[in-house]
Amino acid sequence: MTVPSRALDAGRLRTPCDPGRLPFASTDELEELPGSLGQARADEALRFGLGMNHRGYNVFVLGAPGTGRHATTLRVLREMAASRPQPADLCYVHDFDHPLSPRLLTLPAGRGAALRADMQTFIRELRPAIEAALDSDTHSKRIEALQEAHQDREERALQEIGHACAADGLALLRTPQGFVFAPSRNGEPLSPEAFEALPAEDRKACETLVDVWSDRLADLLDQFPGWRKSLHEAIVRAGRDALAPVVAHLMREVRARHADLPEVGRLLDAIAADLLDSGTVWRRGDEDDDGDDDEEGVSGFHRYQVNVLVDNAATCGAPVISEDNPAVARLVGRIEHLAQMGTVTTNFTLIRAGALQRAAGGYLVLDAERLLSHPYAWEALKRVLRSGEVRIEPPSEAQGWNAPLTLEPQPVPCELKVVLIGERELFYLLNENDSDFPELFKVAADFDEDLPRNPASELQFARLLAGMARKSALQPFGGAAVARLVEHAARVAEDSGRLTLQLRLLADVMREADLLARQGAVAQVERAHVDQAIAARARRFGRYAERVRESMLDGTTLIDTAGARSGQINGLVVVELGGERFGHPMRITATVRLGDGDVVDIERETELGGAIHSKGVLILSAFLASRYARHQPLSLSASLVFEQSYAPVEGDSASLAELCALLSALSGVPIRQSLAITGSINQFGGVQAIGGVNEKIEGFYDLCVARGLSGEQGVVIPQACVRHLMLREDVVAAVAAGRFAIHAVDSVDQAMEVLTGMPAGVADAKGILPRGTLNERVAGALAEMTAARHAAGEQHPRAPRRTRQHSRE
Repeated sequence: MTVPSRALDAGRLRTPCDPGRLPFASTDELEELPGSLGQARADEALRFGLGMNHRGYNVFVLGAPGTGRHATTLRVLREMAASRPQPADLCYVHDFDHPLSPRLLTLPAGRGAALRADMQTFIRELRPAIEAALDSDTHSKRIEALQEAHQDREERALQEIGHACAADGLALLRTPQGFVFAPSRNGEPLSPEAFEALPAEDRKACETLVDVWSDRLADLLDQFPGWRKSLHEAIVRAGRDALAPVVAHLMREVRARHADLPEVGRLLDAIAADLLDSGTVWRRGDEDDDGDDDEEGVSGFHRYQVNVLVDNAATCGAPVISEDNPAVARLVGRIEHLAQMGTVTTNFTLIRAGALQRAAGGYLVLDAERLLSHPYAWEALKRVLRSGEVRIEPPSEAQGWNAPLTLEPQPVPCELKVVLIGERELFYLLNENDSDFPELFKVAADFDEDLPRNPASELQFARLLAGMARKSALQPFGGAAVARLVEHAARVAEDSGRLTLQLRLLADVMREADLLARQGAVAQVERAHVDQAIAARARRFGRYAERVRESMLDGTTLIDTAGARSGQINGLVVVELGGERFGHPMRITATVRLGDGDVVDIERETELGGAIHSKGVLILSAFLASRYARHQPLSLSASLVFEQSYAPVEGDSASLAELCALLSALSGVPIRQSLAITGSINQFGGVQAIGGVNEKIEGFYDLCVARGLSGEQGVVIPQACVRHLMLREDVVAAVAAGRFAIHAVDSVDQAMEVLTGMPAGVADAKGILPRGTLNERVAGALAEMTAARHAAGEQHPRAPRRTRQHSRE
């Protein structure tokens, strides 16, 4: 019985892109794509979410990094923003009724900056005008007249009481301690000696009169504060009268320029009223003035300024804001503080806008992972999306007992669309674990990572590459170079029938190829430059792969590429480091003995095997029992191990190799060590596709080349992976020359036939296997084990039970 060949023709190992099929000689001849390539579903979802004028229809863009998620999203947003109205300017001004709650002023786009400039001019002119008005002769004489009148009134009142008390023989005297009454005679105060010489009755009568007149004097002095208050009010009125025409004159131009904005008129009215009430306080040299000039050149007038929070003068359509550092302060805004003489202070001019205010009326793009990495930022964003307004305040969780006094600005209305960009796993985690997420982000724009490969898509892909080259200011790429990039895109996609859309990887290769062309003083990038760039990149990341291969060549790591041995096979693994992947063989061994049907996975027992790897071992155990022990107990114990493996093993791509090693150990049929194998199996013995097939084949090929190709070496892969093959050209050439082989199989039986050269054998209708086949030898070995166990059980009927019970304990 002969074993059919499973070797693949060299033409099936790589699907080249024929430059002759590309209708251009250089990318200079190609027009750029008007949109994205292969992202119709994501583009449609993005436009749908952005077009819904209802809350909650924000968009989560999900997909792998490097697929053009950001560029496509921003392009669509800018297209839609161009047709939307320009949002208003947002300003904060002082609220004279509530100084700690600055008032929001909404102005047409561009008017905020104009009003700020006008108010800065007004403030600069204000102090000289105030000083000139208050220092004028007219105002000074009025103040002097008021003060003189007040002094005359006080003096007259005192003189009147002095004249009146003289009729009772008393005199009103001024002393350093105040006013006092003293007895007098002939208009002259009596000396203390003369007073003491008076009869007792006269002294007593005099003291009674002093008390009476002291009370009348106290009543008069009690009126003085009221008179002085009246004087102060009169001086204030005089100051208002002096300042009113000055303020009106200074505001005339501002009012005229903003006459169409009622809110500005109300602001100017409030400023004018405040100036007339307190304008004299800010005179230079007054005791309340610190004498320092602020940034506007005038101290104390900051409350008349206009803080332009968001200036949309230069915005065409709706704003599109991309915030790459979405901390809370950069997201919702912040209130800055100043330290002056050990005291922390703030005012409304220190309020700063965040990305949400700048994006109000438009679109905000955020990276989901960065957003979630900042404390309180995610909760702050959700609060804004639920309420439709932004409150500039530190989160309550971040406020301590000793937090400085701060402001409570009026909230900013914020109607916008938020676009989060993240990976699929993050989207599904948020959707499942955050109950607010599905309500706030109802639309998912899922970006594909590849697209079908056909002549039409190859041409579209070439146009995409042409656009990338122009955007990066690269030299034009020749048709052969573009064809090589198409092949590389299929290789990255791990499918000869698809092209990757991870444009970041392709852009790196293009830039590196462009550098090589420039170094060679060539005006156009050719295929050789692309080949050199890919090879150079592999070399830069190839140190670890070379060390692994060297350890195999010097015998440190035991891998055979010749001979045959039972229970031993060359499995294939893939390692990813720094974004680059490489494959290498790894020895897998199996041992069998009489037992209770257990297959021991040593990797799992030592906690080096991952869950998926353990699942693969359990599946091969189930296959073994269902095929060979349907009518009898499985009376073996087996052990499987990755030899010289000291790192965690994950994935089920070695389950086919493990099963083949186990069948070889059972049957005693040796496996050709010149072959390596990869693939996963199901419970029926079918071989399933795995990942990294190209890297795995090339890893074993490189080892065989280093030892010398004999024509017997090769790799066994799943038939389902044939469409994924995009092998290096040197591997394809070796296969074409008969020095290396790639075998494709659909079942474990086919794999064993390739590995051993022995027919697997298929049972007939009565379940009898042909003699001299591998399956017949496996079944025979298991039958012998069952008979041996049965015989041992008759001689020692209780021993197996006690042994099993002891092992469970």
